[in-house]
Amino acid sequence: MVDNPMPGQEKRVSWVELFFDLVFVVAVTQVTGLLHADHSWSGAAQALVVFIPIYWAWVGMTMHANLHDVDQTRTRLGVFTVGLCGLFMAMALPDAYGSLGLLFGASYWAARLVLYALMWRSYRGIGFNPFSTAAFVSGPLLALGGLTHGTARVALWALAAGVDLFVPFLARRRMARIAYEPSHLPERFGLFLIIALGESVAEIGVVAGGQPATPARLAVVAMAFALVCALWWVYFVFAADAIRHAVRTAEVAIEVIRPVLPYGHLAFIGSIIAIAAATGEVILHPLAHLHTDVAALLFGGAALYLATFGYTRWRMFRTIATSRLSAAVLCLALLPLAGLAPALAAMATLAAVLVALNVWEARVVQPVRTAQ
Repeated sequence: MVDNPMPGQEKRVSWVELFFDLVFVVAVTQVTGLLHADHSWSGAAQALVVFIPIYWAWVGMTMHANLHDVDQTRTRLGVFTVGLCGLFMAMALPDAYGSLGLLFGASYWAARLVLYALMWRSYRGIGFNPFSTAAFVSGPLLALGGLTHGTARVALWALAAGVDLFVPFLARRRMARIAYEPSHLPERFGLFLIIALGESVAEIGVVAGGQPATPARLAVVAMAFALVCALWWVYFVFAADAIRHAVRTAEVAIEVIRPVLPYGHLAFIGSIIAIAAATGEVILHPLAHLHTDVAALLFGGAALYLATFGYTRWRMFRTIATSRLSAAVLCLALLPLAGLAPALAAMATLAAVLVALNVWEARVVQPVRTAQ
């Protein structure tokens, strides 16, 4: 049952939720820093393994806030407690695979135990659910991984991340009886995407601010910002309303919420973090040729971002997002060529692809919507 203090009105994001998100601004920055420091395939995999628990803790609090009034004293204190755990996780990230592994793992477990206590009433009678599993399986695995080292830590944390990812899918039928408030969740996930885009802008400013303001660097900053604007446009001008409509009109809300919001936005946000990490390298060396790993993060991240819209649109409406999937294929096709030209040219090319997509959709998609 939704604990909404104002029945009949749409639930909106509360001030305490926005305050809670500040912790995850720090966390996204730290994950981007990990990827910037090591953008090899193994570095990307390790960054993903630590990002999933952070993201899943945020998802857990978002689901709690959707079902309860978080402007009550008890629930506010719960939000602050989970926020503190998230801050500890963010602090541990730079050395999570070193001496701060236990702080990272134990903080996640503590956050999940608090969320389990907060959500116990809402999931009464549904013993197998994401909150109980995180409290008693993936949380202990994270803490245990913090006590180990090297490959064992990576393996335990990857197992914990896999458990967190698969449980909502396995428990989907049991969770179908939960009455989620449909207007709140799309807004919350859109705000997390804004956090990731904000990190991209911060990466541009911080990296460029520490380097000489040469004409090439100023040009690449302009191209990088244009790319971030285009990423925002693709989501918030065309997709955000479609997601809200799909959640509102679904016969079984969880069948849209689960694949499109937690899972789909994991791919959205992960791809933006990859682009942000690569952007830092491009700004540092605008006239050098891109290393293969950096090109993969930049063009591969953009391709994943666009392809995810194909996945979400199919899950919502059973239609094909032709223009976005075509643009994703073009990004992948350009990847092998990215290292043959200066980084500035590669960034400009990618920005041009995204801008052209938005122009095309403004000319084709908007008139179709108007006609309907």
